[in-house]
Amino acid sequence: MKDNNNIKKLSSKEIAKQISKGNKIILSKTITLLESTKEEHNKIAEEVIDLIYEKTGDSIRIGITGAPGVGKSTFIESLVKHILPKKNKIAILAIDPSSQKTKGSILGDKTRMEEISGEENVFIRPSPAGNKLGGVSLKTRETILLCEAAGFNIIIIETVGVGQSEISVKYMIDVFLLLMLATAGDELQGIKKGIMEMADIVAINKTENKEDIKTNKAILNYKNALHLMKIKKSAWLPIVEACSALNNYNINTIWKKIKQYENFTKENKYWKENRKQQSKYWVKETINQKILQDLYSKFHVKQKIKEVENLVFNEKITSNKAAKIVIDIYKNF
Repeated sequence: MKDNNNIKKLSSKEIAKQISKGNKIILSKTITLLESTKEEHNKIAEEVIDLIYEKTGDSIRIGITGAPGVGKSTFIESLVKHILPKKNKIAILAIDPSSQKTKGSILGDKTRMEEISGEENVFIRPSPAGNKLGGVSLKTRETILLCEAAGFNIIIIETVGVGQSEISVKYMIDVFLLLMLATAGDELQGIKKGIMEMADIVAINKTENKEDIKTNKAILNYKNALHLMKIKKSAWLPIVEACSALNNYNINTIWKKIKQYENFTKENKYWKENRKQQSKYWVKETINQKILQDLYSKFHVKQKIKEVENLVFNEKITSNKAAKIVIDIYKNF
């Protein structure tokens, strides 16, 4: 009998077939091939994505971010427990920042979301942010497609909230949810304007009720800040809600707001237009990444890079001159 979970023995067509059947083991192994640095692994994954592409696009893609300690994992777990009984299949892609020194992720192998990790209709996949070529963004988007082909109708992308991941994630999701706290007196001073501009929904976590003085103040502050932002292309007016993921307070309201956003943007045609613009964006991003990967894979280029780096280090030439030398060699090889 054929072992349908041994991906090494399967053709690309068989892998695509197993994913379409919802085989989570094969799905996970295909994502591993996708994230691999080996060209032969990437080729298989890309062939599979081409085969399953027509079965993608039917999910709602939710981006969730917030500073470390805001309770993202607890919030996601609470949200999933609320919507899972409604016959949903949910994939959670957690982007962990990787250390450029050790190549390890901050969250590492820490067990997270224990209460939902064993659910049949839940798929949790941590993804390290990767190296300087920026592979996480493209790989995450392709992972979304694989999950959609496997039948997951809700895709949640969690970013750690400490880097540039949020900017890239915005180009692969439908709705962006920002988690904040009401405990700090000057919390607005620490909010990056770019993150606030991207937010469709702001959820103030770790609150008990809207009557709390700090919560009321935070809601007012965030609403005022959002009103100062540019009007969104979606025409959606960002909302602010209080919640407690730990105590399951108001989580149902947050989900209703997410669905309200979905209905609103589908009615005014922004939903589809946004998806098209995102696909267009990823054409250029993919080209950029492929060129970078090709450049750094050439042995003669790598050797020349080491050579000019030493010249720059010893102050013999400028960084600009060094880059021009490398690019000229790459172009003329």
